[in-house]
Amino acid sequence: MLHLAVAAALLASSPGQARGAGPPQPLPVVATRLVTGPSSRVELTNTSSQPATAWTLVITVKEPDGRIRQSIDTIDAYLSEVTREFTGPDQVDRLMPGQTREMMLDPLPAGATAEVTAAVLDDGTAVGDADALASVFSHREKERDQLREVVQLFDAVLPGARGIDALRALEQRLASGAPQDESPAHRAAREAVDAYLQRANAANENAIDQLLRRYAEIVRREYELAERHSRRRS
Repeated sequence: MLHLAVAAALLASSPGQARGAGPPQPLPVVATRLVTGPSSRVELTNTSSQPATAWTLVITVKEPDGRIRQSIDTIDAYLSEVTREFTGPDQVDRLMPGQTREMMLDPLPAGATAEVTAAVLDDGTAVGDADALASVFSHREKERDQLREVVQLFDAVLPGARGIDALRALEQRLASGAPQDESPAHRAAREAVDAYLQRANAANENAIDQLLRRYAEIVRREYELAERHSRRRS
């Protein structure tokens, strides 16, 4: 989750075909131009007409003793529609139609291969490895529910309170619950509220209130994205 980065920015102002499917569909995201060695990297290209919001990259290495080693990396960037201005590496951003992006990798030996085995598009179209796709949508559903909880907390406080009073009410609500059960969205909101409280005083209370409400709106937009992107197109 990127909410704490959002708050800080405001303050600063062999995987395969899906089971049961017919002939393999071409994946809309492809891996090309793999470079091995100390500066290993690969290019990812979105060949479709809409943004790619998630993809799974599998790196395969054959060891000297003949064993096969694979590393699997799934990037789920659907929230970058909201969070991209607060993030660092562009690997967490969606891959736009026709876009090619270079992705840096851990050093790989000669003979390694790279393959995209699953991809999800902006409209929910999902192609490729069944297990990877199931994991993506399971994560999105969980994130959707966590974001909804945080949105409801803000909705319970902000219409009737402002400034330091609102922050203290949110602090109290966000402090409830067992720490080990705290979701990333809940933790990020709690830490953001704490950060605003530390900065808030009588002189800047209105400005801090505006930042708090902007943060709450960003979380709401993330929830709306999660609600839309947690539904797989059938």
